Amino acid sequence: MSHIFENKKYIKIVENILFNSNFVKLKYDDHHGTNKYDHCRRVSYISYKIARFLGCDYIATARAGLLHDFFYGKRLDKDENSYLNHPTTSAKNAKKFFKINKKEESIIKTHMFHQIFLKKIFPFINRKEHASVIKSRPTCIEGWIVCLTDMLVAFYELFIYKIKNNLKYAYNISLICIFNYIFL
Repeated sequence: MSHIFENKKYIKIVENILFNSNFVKLKYDDHHGTNKYDHCRRVSYISYKIARFLGCDYIATARAGLLHDFFYGKRLDKDENSYLNHPTTSAKNAKKFFKINKKEESIIKTHMFHQIFLKKIFPFINRKEHASVIKSRPTCIEGWIVCLTDMLVAFYELFIYKIKNNLKYAYNISLICIFNYIFL
């Protein structure tokens, strides 16, 4: 992703976040086979490019895309880091360390809509967690951009960093999914 640093307009928008010591700590948190820092950069930059192409608010999109997973630790470490709770935690951290507007906060809080929607279709996914489809639905086009980009980047990262390099991991995930579907 070195080409990100060649886009001066993008860097100018996000540099106060990208190089902030609290945000840089995400480099030490594993996420999708990579780390949260690199994951957030990918989501942010791709979302920024899409928003510019569509004529949307690319500034809010770039900033919220960068902050969408701004929480420390793994999702299983604490309840507030869970799949469905971490957007709220990320928004709180974003507000604590950066000045974000209401649109950016909304984008961060709704970036897991795809997961909540899937959970409604397949209720055996994350049985312990509950969330409202209506409350977690993105309210602006920029929110949809970050939500969909996050999903696509996560699939890419899981394939490139986890499954491709670790067939045992792919096999174990398959068994867990089958077990959950049949027995839980």
